[in-house]
Amino acid sequence: MSEKWRLLKTGANTAAKNMAIDRAVLVANSLGKVPPTVRFYQWNPPAISIGYFQSLEDEIDIINCRNLGVDYVRRITGGGAVFHENELTYSIVISESHKKIPKNIMESYGRICGAVVKGLSNIGIESEYKPINDIITGGRKISGSAQTRKMKTVLQHGTVLMDVNVEKMFSLLKVPDEKIRDKLISDVKDRVTSIKHVLDKDIKFDIAAKAMKKGFEEEFDIILTKGEITNMETELTEKFERGCFGNQEWNHKR
Repeated sequence: MSEKWRLLKTGANTAAKNMAIDRAVLVANSLGKVPPTVRFYQWNPPAISIGYFQSLEDEIDIINCRNLGVDYVRRITGGGAVFHENELTYSIVISESHKKIPKNIMESYGRICGAVVKGLSNIGIESEYKPINDIITGGRKISGSAQTRKMKTVLQHGTVLMDVNVEKMFSLLKVPDEKIRDKLISDVKDRVTSIKHVLDKDIKFDIAAKAMKKGFEEEFDIILTKGEITNMETELTEKFERGCFGNQEWNHKR
């Protein structure tokens, strides 16, 4: 009989709240209060998240973000700056000791990204995992992920691009000069794609989420049961939102 994990669909939230929920679930799982959890979510308003080790001032045009109503936040995972707008974002939280998660970080990336590959296949997109943390289709990136391990617990979250606006993304990131900006935009257009571009049509978020749910179930041989955020996780989310991800000191600290 397949093991049951929890599925959370938390809708669209601010950048600070999204990152606070991921961290709250990690803590709750590390204490044995909740089962392994997969979450699907969106961002409102659109946002840029930067990796834990990055400098906000070096990476983001903060003034332009404010002018365009774009949020920003520092993640607890590493990696580079990511613009979140038309996408499905997933996260998975699971104990490091769980038998379905490889101890080796590279292998665990491959296993979790394998669920996304299966999810994309469910909407008719053939793709493959490209180490360390990308998924490509037709030679172009459609998904990227980042992972951290804290309190003997794995958190991996990543994006599945529903659509992509490269010009808008680069208007929010700091680039040395216009010539470099134009070349970067051209390069990224050649290297990045989305569900809309591959299928030549819009797919609703709920359809994509249903396909990803099935992909996780297939990859891990589990049943994802719709759940709710617990009272403990709600309290932790508020604590982390207030004291961390919504806090200027945290976001600007490097």
